[in-house]
Amino acid sequence: MSAAPRTPDTGAVTAAERLHEARGLERAGDGDRALETYFDAIAEARASGLWAVQAEALRRYAILCHQRGNAAEAADACGESLAIATRHGDGALAAEALNARAAFALDRGDLDTARDLFQSALRERGASAELHARIEGNLGIIANVEGDFEGALEHYRRSLGAYQAAGDPHGCARALNNLGMITADRGELADAERYFDQSRALAETHGDLRLQGLSLLNHAEVLVIRQQYDHARTRAENALAIFDRLGAQLDKPDAYRVIGTVYRETGRLALAEARLTRAIDLAARTESPLSEAEASREMALLYQAMGRNQDALRLLNSAHGLFGRLNARGDLVDVSRKVAQLEDTFLRVVREWGQSIESADSYTFGHCERVAGYAERVARALGMTENQITTIRLGAYLHDVGKIKVPHEVLNKPARLTPEEFEIIKMHPIWGVELLEAVEFPWDIKPIIRWHHEKYDGTGYPDRLRGDEIPLSAMIIGIVDVYDALTTTRSYRGAMEPAVALAEMHRMRAAWRDDVFDAFRRAMADHLTAEESQPLPSAA
Repeated sequence: MSAAPRTPDTGAVTAAERLHEARGLERAGDGDRALETYFDAIAEARASGLWAVQAEALRRYAILCHQRGNAAEAADACGESLAIATRHGDGALAAEALNARAAFALDRGDLDTARDLFQSALRERGASAELHARIEGNLGIIANVEGDFEGALEHYRRSLGAYQAAGDPHGCARALNNLGMITADRGELADAERYFDQSRALAETHGDLRLQGLSLLNHAEVLVIRQQYDHARTRAENALAIFDRLGAQLDKPDAYRVIGTVYRETGRLALAEARLTRAIDLAARTESPLSEAEASREMALLYQAMGRNQDALRLLNSAHGLFGRLNARGDLVDVSRKVAQLEDTFLRVVREWGQSIESADSYTFGHCERVAGYAERVARALGMTENQITTIRLGAYLHDVGKIKVPHEVLNKPARLTPEEFEIIKMHPIWGVELLEAVEFPWDIKPIIRWHHEKYDGTGYPDRLRGDEIPLSAMIIGIVDVYDALTTTRSYRGAMEPAVALAEMHRMRAAWRDDVFDAFRRAMADHLTAEESQPLPSAA
């Protein structure tokens, strides 16, 4: 059945004209008046019994509500549009409503629901060729998010071809924008810039302000990668002005994020913090977890540059949790890639913080990096998982963070410590946990910080834990911490040769669990064989 009104009376003309007027207002960027006019069209169509106009106006109204961050009203209006179309057997209108619902789910990160709804839309009889082209583009977006770049590229090319065959330049503009995004993800930056320029030009010609803004913003992201910061900021600010004019709340967080990133990279830190804070707040308000996570990551890098390491770690943990809120399968390649990038940022922040702590003491500089490397070898010898190894690496970088509070003259004393001074040193694991009290981590790092000086025989500190009371991760850090201390020069003594250090550790092996000590010996044997082929003492 056709979506056009059936009865050519005054009400039909009025409702259809209202709908047409609302579309014009929306394209011109007058979102407030467009909403009011859609609402009027819905009411007039309902009063006149013009269900097709009512369903179409409801769907358009829903899309605009969604873009302006009103998710509940958008869902209600779209659901009513679908119900009307289904009740009257209009497959074309039902397909359009399903496509809109799918797009809403896609924006929420609910990829499985989005894919199912897009496929349902394609199965509706009467779905137009133009809708097929749009759905190909949307399926390309899902493939892109999942990291299936080849699949995404194929969907986008099919979408562009369908729009070109239909003589739809506005659809071509959308497809070109999508092609720009996928080529940017593939690192083909020159091609991406060309696609974004073509998309923006077509969007300008056909009066699609939102698509102009998206093309500008996506181009700005490419320019940030190419370190062309002035051009990036100009495009992002122009995109933000368009989104402001449209009231497109869902798009604004990413614009603020790009502007904030530019300010950070060009040394304007106060401005960067203001823009990134705005990005995070807007993304949280519009329930856009991906935008919030990416803005939080950029803010964390800013805080790291400002020396605000605890704030940086809090934001990174928040970003890690936000990825978990994305209602997508755990095996999604792209989500995994983004999480891996985030974890790399965690390691970078933690590593550099650990190095900054060590930098005051030339004798211990590099200690955390070596401990992390040794600990990873031991963990692998024990057959630990990658997630457990990540925990151990991060714990290694922060295990001595509490030494910030140890007086310099105690920490660097060139002679044996007095009992009173040693009691101060024994506080650093407690101080480390206190320092990070307000910071949560996706990994269980704090036990490593507090208990890496505990001993299996109960002679360690600060809590004199015994046996299996000591977490395995803390024991691994503890044993390699001792090895590194013995094999490096300190203010109070010279370094031992590795074989001598290993013999000394064999003498005091009661401090560690047997399997941990054996894994340590195997790991260090491999390490030393690779470096110097130093002999190891025989096992008892």
